[in-house]
Amino acid sequence: MAMTNRRGWAAVAMVAGALALSACAPSSSSTSGSGSGGDTTISVWSWRTEDVAAYNDIFAVYEKSHPGVKVDFKAFKNTEYNQILTTGLAGSSGPDVAQVRSYGQLQPTVAAGSLVPLDGKVDLSGWDANVVKSAQGKDGKTYAVPLAKQTLQMFYNQDLFTKAGVKPPTTWAEFVDLNKKLKASGVTPMAVGAKDSWTLPIVHEVVGASTFGGASFEKAVMSGQKTFADPAWVASVKAISDLKPYLPDSAVGVAYTDAQVLFSSGKAAMFPGGSFELGFFQKQNPGLKLGVFQVPGPAESTPSTPGYADGSFGVSAKSDAQKASLDLVKWMSTKEFGQLVADKVKQLSAVPGVTYNDPLLKQMADAYAKNPSPYLLLTDFRYGTPTGTDLLGTGVQELLLGKKDATGVSKDLQTGVSQWFKPQA
Repeated sequence: MAMTNRRGWAAVAMVAGALALSACAPSSSSTSGSGSGGDTTISVWSWRTEDVAAYNDIFAVYEKSHPGVKVDFKAFKNTEYNQILTTGLAGSSGPDVAQVRSYGQLQPTVAAGSLVPLDGKVDLSGWDANVVKSAQGKDGKTYAVPLAKQTLQMFYNQDLFTKAGVKPPTTWAEFVDLNKKLKASGVTPMAVGAKDSWTLPIVHEVVGASTFGGASFEKAVMSGQKTFADPAWVASVKAISDLKPYLPDSAVGVAYTDAQVLFSSGKAAMFPGGSFELGFFQKQNPGLKLGVFQVPGPAESTPSTPGYADGSFGVSAKSDAQKASLDLVKWMSTKEFGQLVADKVKQLSAVPGVTYNDPLLKQMADAYAKNPSPYLLLTDFRYGTPTGTDLLGTGVQELLLGKKDATGVSKDLQTGVSQWFKPQA
């Protein structure tokens, strides 16, 4: 969510983005508006290249109930999408409906006046407040309909756990012990691709949220009662250093995609990641017996489940099919659309009341409902520069390379975000 959202949050250079746009964008005659016979084509852009088939199936359902409307779904490389979208929305060749980033990363799109405010047009009452917040501008207006909730947890290979004689832990000591046993069995305990720094704040949340305190710590740090120099936060960063022996050799040289392959091929027993990984792992290795668990902390009896909203769909202010585009986005707030996202895309829908037929999706949804916590550095510390996720990502790389300790990494994080973050008294 995903991160989706989930890979390549950094924008590419303007020139490269413009070249990608000119190569990939549809011509003005195929984007939107009225075509022959009065039909309307709505162009929808996304960064989810892996979900093209699923979205085509989803939008086919919409087309069936809306005769004369065709949805043209196009996905672009996630590492190039931010710049491609910015360029497209600024001109006449952009989409009618755009998948946009969340929380702080949405703000430049809002500030540019690229999206139509949806207040009074789409009803999101009764939705998770943290999810709705992801699609709001600093002015408090809602500019998009959130797509999915992502939860962060540890995936594990059930067969490798059985072979090593271990099971999901209920205490931190058990978690450390199972890593030792897995390594002794001849597999890499945890697949982590630390070469891609954006993944490391996710790793930190998975192994450390129950250590620093999850939602309670968020309230304290947002109010100024605590900072990232707090001993509990430092201890959560140190946990990554303590787990270094159980990561791939030279983890900072291992790419995220390589870590995915290590896990899906059965060479690694665990993968700290988001719920967005589920569909990918199931497609890569249908025979893989997957399980998930929350990593316990030293004190909490019920481990925290970090979560966040991942991506939303908004209407372009320059669309020449405004009514049809708004109708489509309204549909994206319905249970019908949410259920299709759960069933086809294999993600946790942002729409309330969706049921999950996949047992692992249901387990992740239930865990979040039981003890939710925000993916803190994404939900609250991406509203300025440098962002919290950028700072911690680089800091954990330095931690794993032995260049800094947990105290130093935490101090750098606090110093960096203090340049723009002011506690809310």
